[in-house]
Amino acid sequence: MKRLFVLLVCLGTLLYALPSGIESAIKRSGIPTKDLSIYIKEAGKSDRIIASLNASAIRKPASVIKVFTTYAALLKLGFDYRWPTQFYRAGTLRNGTLHGDLIIKGFGNPTFDAKDLDEIVSRIKAAGVRKVTGNIVIDRSYFRVGNRNSAKFDENPHSPYNAMPDAMMFNERVSTICVIPNQNSVTKKHPDGSYVVHNNLKRVNKPCRGRYSWPRVKIDDTKAVPEVWLSGTISKRCGKRNICKVLTQPYKSFYYAFKGVLAQAGVKVHGTMRLGKVPGNARILFTHYSDPLEKIVSKTAKKSNNLYARHLLLLLGAKVYGAPATVEKGRRAVVQILRQHGALGTEKVILDNGSGLSRKSRLTAKALADVLDNAYARYGMRWMRTLSIAGVDGTIKRRFRGTIVRNRAWMKTGTLKRVKNIAGYVKSRNGRYYTAVILVNTNRGRWKAAKLENDIIKWLVAQKRPFSGTAPAYAQRSAARTMPASTVIHREYYVQAGSFAQAPDRAFLQKIDRERLPYKIKHDTQYRVLIGPFDTEIQTREVLQRVRANIAPEAFLLR
Repeated sequence: MKRLFVLLVCLGTLLYALPSGIESAIKRSGIPTKDLSIYIKEAGKSDRIIASLNASAIRKPASVIKVFTTYAALLKLGFDYRWPTQFYRAGTLRNGTLHGDLIIKGFGNPTFDAKDLDEIVSRIKAAGVRKVTGNIVIDRSYFRVGNRNSAKFDENPHSPYNAMPDAMMFNERVSTICVIPNQNSVTKKHPDGSYVVHNNLKRVNKPCRGRYSWPRVKIDDTKAVPEVWLSGTISKRCGKRNICKVLTQPYKSFYYAFKGVLAQAGVKVHGTMRLGKVPGNARILFTHYSDPLEKIVSKTAKKSNNLYARHLLLLLGAKVYGAPATVEKGRRAVVQILRQHGALGTEKVILDNGSGLSRKSRLTAKALADVLDNAYARYGMRWMRTLSIAGVDGTIKRRFRGTIVRNRAWMKTGTLKRVKNIAGYVKSRNGRYYTAVILVNTNRGRWKAAKLENDIIKWLVAQKRPFSGTAPAYAQRSAARTMPASTVIHREYYVQAGSFAQAPDRAFLQKIDRERLPYKIKHDTQYRVLIGPFDTEIQTREVLQRVRANIAPEAFLLR
């Protein structure tokens, strides 16, 4: 038994080590411990574990998996990366007339929408184009994702969270129908001939509540041109109602909206829309760019935007393995990027589509904590602010409003049927920051899971004194029968840079000196060059990357 406890501490994943405050919260919740995974530690490079329960158990993550996708994107591309959308012309341009096609190549900018069109049309006019005799050609080949509009994950297939990705994304694949009852008006927010609306609404002069407050919506998307039927009774006293649904292909919506804005600006297009790749003889007019990646990642996390997460995963697949992007390339790219930066070890992770809207995704609390810790150590508050801030914004704006947690937690949440998860960072009253992961996969009710999570986070915030000890005192108490409370486990990490039959030559050792790294030579049957020691695995993995790049490509980590 003594050996078992030592092993569990050394692996950094105590099977069961909980302070009394958390144990009490679990008992009050009525949720079985087998349904819970909890892992709380001092944030960053510290090895101080505050609480651990089933930290290596495989769980359904829901949207907390977005942490992997967004952090990998920042590691690979940087906070300031901007998605391009390229505009070309094919043919000759004489006296304001383009004798040929206007071509648009999408690279998957998920934020591209109708608000961008005025600027784009102004730039087209500035390029001297007043008339197009050919077609508007759309190149969406950067993603290989098929033609499905909806993921159809649940019983709401036309809800925006079910939208599927596309290289030529527009308005997040959402079509908006505007209903103004007191004007008897039903219109499309943007010109779009790719779907039809039938208005069978009846107006009544009754209070705007209950069955008189919202139209009934029926969608038939089995036809080439989807049809939307609005029916029922609606009060004339109701204000504007926006019906937002996933109905059609985004490149079609873009075409109709784009052509409409061109016409308003006096640019006439004689042709129609067709799909195709940018021809070799096309000349680029300009490139339109998205907002910085930092802003997109923030919306992905704070609003838990599934479409953005899918696009990030696909983009990384193309950046690492080449276009066209596929989901499989994206999965491999995210894991590769995280492992290259020491954020992900050997813990089992199944990303699926990178958004968490999946019944296949899996991870462990420990793996998620490792990624969060790596991000904290590398980017600090800049990264933390991309997550929801308790009581301030995102998915935990209301959840912690008016509580002790307000402005003291930066979290990502995840919710599915029988899944309620939360993970991120908590600042205690003792001034310390803690990485906290709480995964609840239970059939006892999501509201119970949410209350338990809230209670644990409030308890953590309320701590006025720093936790002390390499292994926390209550973990030692949990093991009092199997291990003396005074026992302290100390770990050292090294990077083995080489193993030689003879003493390593001076040139090899000078490479280490140039990196200003401590090392020692250990001689048994071989001469082993060990760089270190280091206190944490995260720190050692960062050194390992330098050693592989500048000294020894075959170097590896050694405990």
